Amino acid sequence: MFAPQGPSVRELAVQALSSTQRGYDLLAPKFDRTPFRTPDRMLDAVEETLARHEGGFGAGLDVCCGTGAATGMLRRLCRDRVTGVDFSAGMLAEAERRHTATGSGPAVDFVRADARALPPALAGSYDLAVSFGAFGHFLPDERPALFGGVHAALRPGGVFAFPIGAPQPLTSPGFWLTAGFDAVMRVRNALWRPAFVMYYRTFPFGGVREDLHRTGFTVETLPLHHFGHRPDGTPRWRLLLARKPGPGPA
Repeated sequence: MFAPQGPSVRELAVQALSSTQRGYDLLAPKFDRTPFRTPDRMLDAVEETLARHEGGFGAGLDVCCGTGAATGMLRRLCRDRVTGVDFSAGMLAEAERRHTATGSGPAVDFVRADARALPPALAGSYDLAVSFGAFGHFLPDERPALFGGVHAALRPGGVFAFPIGAPQPLTSPGFWLTAGFDAVMRVRNALWRPAFVMYYRTFPFGGVREDLHRTGFTVETLPLHHFGHRPDGTPRWRLLLARKPGPGPA
């Protein structure tokens, strides 16, 4: 769970009573010592699957990049350029400190922006976009703006890739844990301002796929066998590939 150098209970409480953006600004210096950071195991599984199925890419975009957990992965997959986008200045500062002048691979730049309104300067610039662990910060009616911005940022044939978990059964402790967390957050946001938007059960595969199709993507999924299978044989996690129609990158 939390490393000894991670945030204290008081720091977490202050974050939880802040806005989403301010909360992440406060948590940023210790974020990588919390269980909220995307595990390396997930990043490795996605990298391996993308490399095997798609090969290499030109330019890569990390949507809601946070402290840059996926930056190393993108620098290995992409030849030309990697850009991280996040709305938290604190998280971007950590990402820049770790990645701007270090490591091998293409150059990295970071842009402060809301993922629901990506800067026009990014349009048509990327062959691969990824996002990890951020979709709970978007309400269902915000998905079209999020997906539309990514669609605009991709070149024809470009891919928006992200992992998505299988639904948890009602008998699973995880189902009740996430449902309880979401209920607490809804009460918190009804009683306290500013809101802190973070929900676990607002990004179902069916609705996500429908919104991606409406945006203009074609959608396929690949099993992430690294995480095993459910009793019915279906994978616990899949990699969703939303592709902007057009010829693939050279």
